[in-house]
Amino acid sequence: MTQRFSASPSPRPGTPTHRASTPGAEVVVGCKVFVEVKKEKKDETQEFRKAEILSVRTHNEKTEYYVHFVEFNKRLDEWVGLERIDFTKEIERPAKKRNGKGGNQFRDSDTPSRVGSPLREVTGRSSGVGSTVGQKRKISALEDTPTPNAKATTPSTPLVETTGEDYEDGGTPGNGTPLGPLAATFSKEQEIERLRTSGSMTQSHSEISRVKNLERIHFGEYDVDTWYFSPYPQEYSDAAVVYICEFCLFHYISERQLRRHLQKCTVRHPPGNEIYRCDDISFFEIDGNKQKTYCRNLCLLSKLFLDHKTLYYDVDPFLFYIMCQQDEFGCHMIGYFSKEKESTEGYNLACILTLPQHQRKGFGRLLIAFSYELSKKEGKVGSPEKPLSDLGLLSYRSYWTEVIVELLLETKEINEDITIEDISARTSIATTDILQTLQSLCAIKPYKGQQILCLSDGVIASYHKTKEKHKNRRIDESCLQWTPPHFTSNQLRYI
Repeated sequence: MTQRFSASPSPRPGTPTHRASTPGAEVVVGCKVFVEVKKEKKDETQEFRKAEILSVRTHNEKTEYYVHFVEFNKRLDEWVGLERIDFTKEIERPAKKRNGKGGNQFRDSDTPSRVGSPLREVTGRSSGVGSTVGQKRKISALEDTPTPNAKATTPSTPLVETTGEDYEDGGTPGNGTPLGPLAATFSKEQEIERLRTSGSMTQSHSEISRVKNLERIHFGEYDVDTWYFSPYPQEYSDAAVVYICEFCLFHYISERQLRRHLQKCTVRHPPGNEIYRCDDISFFEIDGNKQKTYCRNLCLLSKLFLDHKTLYYDVDPFLFYIMCQQDEFGCHMIGYFSKEKESTEGYNLACILTLPQHQRKGFGRLLIAFSYELSKKEGKVGSPEKPLSDLGLLSYRSYWTEVIVELLLETKEINEDITIEDISARTSIATTDILQTLQSLCAIKPYKGQQILCLSDGVIASYHKTKEKHKNRRIDESCLQWTPPHFTSNQLRYI
């Protein structure tokens, strides 16, 4: 849901502002201007928000500006024309910063106030993608994924795997990227070339992830507006719509090419083992080592809607669980989650996505519930990879609340005492997640020198309302036909 503010933030003290004498003459990268917001309804009043100019292009002989609305999520970033910029208000120029060690030279800041999506270092702890037990990952050789209608020299299917959080810079330009000072020295052209030819997809967040390259995709029977950048081949950036086969996930630059592909494509479900089927919902388990092309295309697709992901040409360490809805035409993908084959930190989920056209229907909760059902089968306590994104945290907090409150009410009915450890053992939810959830509910109360669990009437009422809403979105344990996979040390050696 789009947030709305009654007033835009005032410029920082000392920030130079100007009034444009000629429309567009002083609008350059780094400027902050007031931009008209698209009306969702015709009767809505005209609204302007402060936005930062991140890029400029000429499209159909018109100058367009890629803007990020200040204090709003990056998924609202878009290209706008001059007609949507309010030149009657002052233009805030980029702040100047010192250049060099204590010198008197200054330059305009070419770094936006909000850096893309800082993530943990690839060579850091072993919880990231492509990490083995306590070791740094090595990306040795790249494998080109066959992409129809793409140039042979252009690797077209980069990969996605990790969860993280959208870190905000707090309005201070010029901060270093999380991958070190060398990463910030790449130009946009160098960064694009590096993305095409190297394993790591995150050399310079400030350069490449600011501007999304695809505006819309056609997936199944839906036209979906994209949210973030995903390194599809360069030629796809000029297409108004990119067409993706909903079964094999190959991407095409025109509808004609997709139709020709569909005449030959015989795939009607994800290329893995079906481990769950209940009514029209199925889950397929896919080994990233066995189905590299499909998993790479899946990660490339998900990057369009997940800003906090790191991209790699390596899906071997992961298992993918695809949720589909069945009909007479096949199994249509709704969403997926992935998990490491061997997680040293006990993570039962690496990343999760419900496609935008299926969101707000309870499918996200179903994906989370399924990940914990797998943990129960394994006899382990699990937790999603941290830190969570904003939407991920909301989804998980909602699931944890519903499961924990349901268990507490059941034990209350039979007058059974229960501890945090008991809750964890029955639900496979980590104790830290349980404690954070109970604290958010204000359910931990002091009583006679000890801590007790006490649910308020409001929490119980909210639980019953949520349970009624999700009564048709639950996992039936009896429908899960799955044995936890075991991998040898040779199978887990990805270097």
